[in-house]
Amino acid sequence: MTEIEIGRAKRARRAYAFDDVAIVPSRRTRDTTEVSTDWQIDAYRFDTPLIAAPMDSVMSPSTAIAMGKLGGLGVLNLEGVWTRYDDPQPLLDELAGMSGVDATRRLQEIYEAPIRAELITERLREVRASGVTVAGALSPQRTKEFAKAVVDAGVDLFVIRGTTVSAEHVSSQSEPLNLKEFIYELDVPVIVGGCATYQAALHLMRTGAAGVLVGFGGGAAHTTRTVLGVAVPMASAVADVAAARRDYLDESGGRYVHVIADGAVGRSGDIAKAIACGADAVMVGSPFARATDAPGKGFHWGNEAHHADLPRGQRVAFEPVGTFEEVLYGPSHVADGTMNLVGALKRAMATTGYTDLKEFQRIEVVVG
Repeated sequence: MTEIEIGRAKRARRAYAFDDVAIVPSRRTRDTTEVSTDWQIDAYRFDTPLIAAPMDSVMSPSTAIAMGKLGGLGVLNLEGVWTRYDDPQPLLDELAGMSGVDATRRLQEIYEAPIRAELITERLREVRASGVTVAGALSPQRTKEFAKAVVDAGVDLFVIRGTTVSAEHVSSQSEPLNLKEFIYELDVPVIVGGCATYQAALHLMRTGAAGVLVGFGGGAAHTTRTVLGVAVPMASAVADVAAARRDYLDESGGRYVHVIADGAVGRSGDIAKAIACGADAVMVGSPFARATDAPGKGFHWGNEAHHADLPRGQRVAFEPVGTFEEVLYGPSHVADGTMNLVGALKRAMATTGYTDLKEFQRIEVVVG
């Protein structure tokens, strides 16, 4: 592996973002009607490999239901406003009228309200009653406290999502979450992350996770790189974790763990590149924040934006482009990759001659 000398005392590996790579056409093309974007994890099958991120600006119970009925997976943020307030809509409306520092301070105040286990149960049961696959997300810090409420509510997929998640968290202040033990005791599949390196991903796969989220500080609403100086270019991160998936498949005697790109996926081309680099699915935030029916009303923020002591995210504004359905399936009225995400993925696969996602992972990419 080639390293670059930064100075006499430090060498670094070259890494690539999605903007640095491009997909290479092959010798064959196909009609888009012959392309399948079906994705299955555990017993759950979806028409598209797109997962709506557990962010309050994107997912409410109603939009999670809508996402499910459109053939995707919506993940509800179980530490968000929907599990802190009986009716958070007035607060979301208030935020839509604020800007800058005032919005960050107000976010911190809003998220000071305690998370209520009964609201976790109520929101998840609302999604379950619609008949779609139910997915909810907690941070590693909150998982022990609320896991029972989540499982009792009938969640199908449990997501443990943080800025970075490891299988070896060290703390002298509290007993850390033992991921391997926790996942083993659960009766539902777990998706866990983020991570961005081969070794960290391999450790997470060994905990028994069904899927691993790849990403660290690369989303549109993150300022982790600015605040902490920590970030990993996503094309290299996805490819490294895909290598861990391959090696773990051999190590475990055939257990396949799904790699899910989570971050720096703002346009349809990024989705295609993520899968070309080895991802099985993609967790998407900002494109859905552009939907006219998104709860953020054109504004977008993540859990890092309202941290009480050190916010590592910001609320960003987008121009709404269309409904959730139009963002997913079109028709598109813009030429910037923010609408008809599934149509664009199908077109990329058809242009390069591949019929399904697993085949498309083998496509050649180049560094430009």
